[in-house]
Amino acid sequence: MKNQNLNQNAIGVFDSGLGGLTAVKELNRILPQENIIFFGDTARVPYGTRSRKTILRYTREDIAILRQHPVKMIIAACGTVSSALGTDSPVEEEMPFTGVVYPAARTACRITKNRHIGVIGTPATIRSGGYVEALHAIDPEITVTAMACPLLVHLVEYGYTNRDNPITRLAAEEYLMPIKNAGADTLIMGCTHYPIIRDIIADIMGQDVQLISAGEEAAKFARDCLAQRGLLTDRAEPGHNIYYVSDSEESFRENAKHFLPDAAHGQVFSIHI
Repeated sequence: MKNQNLNQNAIGVFDSGLGGLTAVKELNRILPQENIIFFGDTARVPYGTRSRKTILRYTREDIAILRQHPVKMIIAACGTVSSALGTDSPVEEEMPFTGVVYPAARTACRITKNRHIGVIGTPATIRSGGYVEALHAIDPEITVTAMACPLLVHLVEYGYTNRDNPITRLAAEEYLMPIKNAGADTLIMGCTHYPIIRDIIADIMGQDVQLISAGEEAAKFARDCLAQRGLLTDRAEPGHNIYYVSDSEESFRENAKHFLPDAAHGQVFSIHI
């Protein structure tokens, strides 16, 4: 039997910065009646250059913040966190949880035609081998070309996202050309910041390469998970988003518009970790 009170709880989403808003955007599109509580650890972004021990500590603290609110599922909308966790769930068994690695890997294996998949992510994500492990768990014969992209999170966070921005395009070319030259026909954008510069990535990779947004795939996976558990809300009215950040609200409002325009006008609260 459904737990009606639990059904009305929000979906919790967290990220090291603002990239997780790409997952929130997809959740708003496919589950418009659901409430979303988002936490962005903007004071400590990026996680991608940290040690695994530090990333896991930050992850526990981020989850604790979300658990202070009534949430029925938690999404780690961060490739770095998801890779550091691997197959371990940081929440109780009764609380549904997903990162972005497995949902993205599952879709990539389904759509690739030549079974050669490229992955881009933060240094910590690539160093962990999480995407490679997930892809090979699904299909051991998949060829993977992975590339760390240490500059891209900073460029996106600071708004260098225009399709013609020469700095971002030059950095993206440096990272992407080895994957393109290796012959991958599918590219996992393994950090939730990267879809913001999707046009630049698509221009460089070419029209024959299919791009996968890790945040979007995590949102779809979450929808399926909630449906299977009977936890989707039955309210008729649209849901709403509430945003929490660990740095200034003003900075969030200025930068969030690059990820999710509505976020700049929503309820934003700054909290101290």
